[in-house]
Amino acid sequence: MSKKEHVDIVVIGSGPGGYAAAFRAADLGKKVLMVDRDADLGGVCLNRGCIPSKALLHISKVMNEVDHLSNIGVSFSGPTIDLESIRAYKEKIVSKLSGGISQLAKARNVTTLCGVATFESNTQLSVKTQSGDTKVSFDKCIIAAGSTSSMIQGAPKDHPSILTSRTALELNDVPETLLVIGGGVIGLELGQVYASLGSRVSVVEFLPGLIPGADDDIIKPLQRHLSKQFESIMLSSKVVSVSPKENNDLEVIIDTKDEKKEMTFNKVLVSVGRSPNCALLNLESTDIKLDSDGFIIVDEYQKTSVKNIFAIGDIVGNPMLAHKATHEGKVAAEVASGHPAAMDARAIPSVVYTDPEVAWVGLTESEAKSGGVPYEKGEFPWAASGKALIINAGQGKTKVLFDPETKQVLGAAIVGPSAGDLISEACLAIEMGSDVDDIGLTIHPHPTLGETFLAASEVYSGTITDLYIPPKGGK
Repeated sequence: MSKKEHVDIVVIGSGPGGYAAAFRAADLGKKVLMVDRDADLGGVCLNRGCIPSKALLHISKVMNEVDHLSNIGVSFSGPTIDLESIRAYKEKIVSKLSGGISQLAKARNVTTLCGVATFESNTQLSVKTQSGDTKVSFDKCIIAAGSTSSMIQGAPKDHPSILTSRTALELNDVPETLLVIGGGVIGLELGQVYASLGSRVSVVEFLPGLIPGADDDIIKPLQRHLSKQFESIMLSSKVVSVSPKENNDLEVIIDTKDEKKEMTFNKVLVSVGRSPNCALLNLESTDIKLDSDGFIIVDEYQKTSVKNIFAIGDIVGNPMLAHKATHEGKVAAEVASGHPAAMDARAIPSVVYTDPEVAWVGLTESEAKSGGVPYEKGEFPWAASGKALIINAGQGKTKVLFDPETKQVLGAAIVGPSAGDLISEACLAIEMGSDVDDIGLTIHPHPTLGETFLAASEVYSGTITDLYIPPKGGK
């Protein structure tokens, strides 16, 4: 049976950006409807991405720490892997957080609707639910429909041995051999999870380095660790074909720099990026414009080419990060509710939650060099950090880039445990326009990893006492 409803603001998608937008708009007094295809709120990030993957990476990290303890006099018997209990642990966390979002929606009087939303015009949606279609007219709409995993050409579709980030997180089994196609964030995180659980993992990456976008010197400590943990890492290499065998194994032909390899794996994880979910929305019924890559075009107010329709998160382009979507969601909600706001953040941090973690924000050295941007830097090796040595993190490093004239922070990068937590100080420094003296005059607790940000700044200013750096000019 068809139903009709009118709301002030309808939000399509309940991920980090979607629910942030819905809740902020409700707090500002608007009648809000939030629509999602899944009954469990939270979107890909909560249900099939950020949260479950980090739960599994926690297990991987603890297992690595136990291995380290055996080298310093504390030994345990070998691990027993109970996949059912691991899945239950992961799903319990996801369920608790998803339930929390539902409770917050109820507390704010945000109506939720489980169904597939498609546009009929610039002011109306059709939402297909199990009980029938609902026609939703709106004053404003915020699109937060996210993205889906991209696939490679030539790979068989819907084959049980072809994994995406979603199916890999289901953790139905631990294959003896696993090929990860793509040496980016998702591929390395999930590859490390499976390696810790017992898989022999190989990685193939088309580009000459892992984690595109991060500086090579920051990636090196991670790559050294992965080289020991993984069976092989094939850079500057391309998967030519993936062919199923009778036993559901996969025969893969890989074109490397030196030769073509024919290899067999129990399973293959495809992690070559994500594509926006624009095709699901019937945008042809609206005047919304897309860019050449298929993303929705928005301005600094998150407005699309249709003045009453906004878009946020993965569907508007890179970086496809939950925290970016959340910030954009709040901006869109405030503008849609008649309040002044704009997406004017100076920098958006990126984090790889592997062991060791990698994080960076603002200007990178590679960007500075390719763009001809003048910079100076301070670096602090964690081999000189007492806390880092205690936790077996001496290979870590903190690097801060400064403007040569103003001495303000332009960017920072960190590799080591908790890098994702530590990078927040750099984010604040960039947003506040802090210079090297601001950091140097901020007392950091000792012994901590956080003080490495201070130390890197002191290396640059020449005031560090924990290292000896000869004066410039040899004086």
